[in-house]
Amino acid sequence: MISLTFVVWVYMYIRRLSYIMTHHVDYAKLGKSSALVELMPEEVSYPSDNLKNLFELPVLFYVISVMAIQSGLVDEVLSIAAWAYVCLRGIHSLIHCTVNNVHLRFTFYIFSSLVLWFMVVHVAVVMLSAPLL
Repeated sequence: MISLTFVVWVYMYIRRLSYIMTHHVDYAKLGKSSALVELMPEEVSYPSDNLKNLFELPVLFYVISVMAIQSGLVDEVLSIAAWAYVCLRGIHSLIHCTVNNVHLRFTFYIFSSLVLWFMVVHVAVVMLSAPLL
């Protein structure tokens, strides 16, 4: 997930800077983030929108992953679910940053969200069933 976030961040700047340079956008007009939205075509903002999205539910992924690792609760089920989540979010980001087909993007978003909530429940069940020390 960290690698995905980095790739989207780099792609966002590639898209923005290439637009600014090829269209000779006046830097003075870019003082506010809303100016970017007004001055650039919608598709140039797709990666930026996706980057913001990567700091919403994925934060829960980081927390549940660290909790599970620190508590020694990582099992095969959680590992498979975590990789499924990362792959689904990767596909979601690819769609969001390029064609931005909302129906297709939402499909991957909802499946990744269901996997994430499964991970939360799985860790909770494993924690509650673990013997107290």
